[in-house]
Amino acid sequence: MSPRAALAMSRQAADAVIDARALAAFGEVCSLAPGVLDSFENAHAVLADVEVLITGWGCPRLDADVLSAAPRLRAIVHTAGSVHAHVTEACWERGIEVASAASANALPVAEYTVAMIMLTGKRVLERARDYRATRRTEGSLRTPHSVGNFGRTVGILSASLIGRRVIELLRPYDLRVLLHDPYVSADEAAELGVEAVSIEALFTRSDVVSVHTPLLPATRGLVSRDLIASMRADAVLLNTARGAIVDQDALAEAAVDGRIRAVLDVTDPEVLPASHPLWDSDNVLITPHLAGSQGNEWQRLVDLAVSEVGRWAAGVPFAHPVRRERLDRTA
Repeated sequence: MSPRAALAMSRQAADAVIDARALAAFGEVCSLAPGVLDSFENAHAVLADVEVLITGWGCPRLDADVLSAAPRLRAIVHTAGSVHAHVTEACWERGIEVASAASANALPVAEYTVAMIMLTGKRVLERARDYRATRRTEGSLRTPHSVGNFGRTVGILSASLIGRRVIELLRPYDLRVLLHDPYVSADEAAELGVEAVSIEALFTRSDVVSVHTPLLPATRGLVSRDLIASMRADAVLLNTARGAIVDQDALAEAAVDGRIRAVLDVTDPEVLPASHPLWDSDNVLITPHLAGSQGNEWQRLVDLAVSEVGRWAAGVPFAHPVRRERLDRTA
């Protein structure tokens, strides 16, 4: 018999991610309650029978009071990445199993990252801007030797799901890849095909530093003024993680001075004030937090979630479980 399940997320997330195709796919592996729980108030009738919650962006917190109304709940399958916002200590104490589509969401972020690494190596954005302004070219043979991707050094800050996917996607290219992650040994880094280095060496040796560490109390402001000051002239800081990991004032000063470049898919706050100097710096590209799954990429999240619900219904362990003991080092 199919387990009883319910959707729990914001209405906006449900409208975007859970289309007719997704509903049909979930219907093959569970008995899905009608509607979407964007609040747990007045939802006791639904929660009373639910064995699996299929959660998404904007899911309300699953605290002890909510769990008391859901005595049969045994699993949570998240159709996005981080579960920190809604999976509480009460869930772990109950022994609820949790799965996440974080690995599926990692792929488009990694693709964005690799694209930006290659584009910045060829200085595509700046050269396209100048070409549009001048309507002429001096010819490819006058290109400075500093332009290009052959032998460029890329530094990966954190071997997270996304960081590891970036490393994987970079393998076909003629690049040197460095990694700083205090939880990864030199031997494991060698298995990944990268060189383990200190965080100081990562910033001093890299032509581009790509930030993939989760935002945790220990990582807030991790990319400090001193580290930014130590970067090579014309190096690139690429951040697809969280804006608060970077000392944004120091980054703005270095970028406005023309000493380094930056590609920022995230900032702190998420939308910078209109007068912030990063907006007007020619050395900075800011995108509106678009690296993660969007549009047709949501199908990948749903496919993973459907697979996980099906595995749980069949008594098979989750392929992408969230481990309680690793929460202090994951997003």
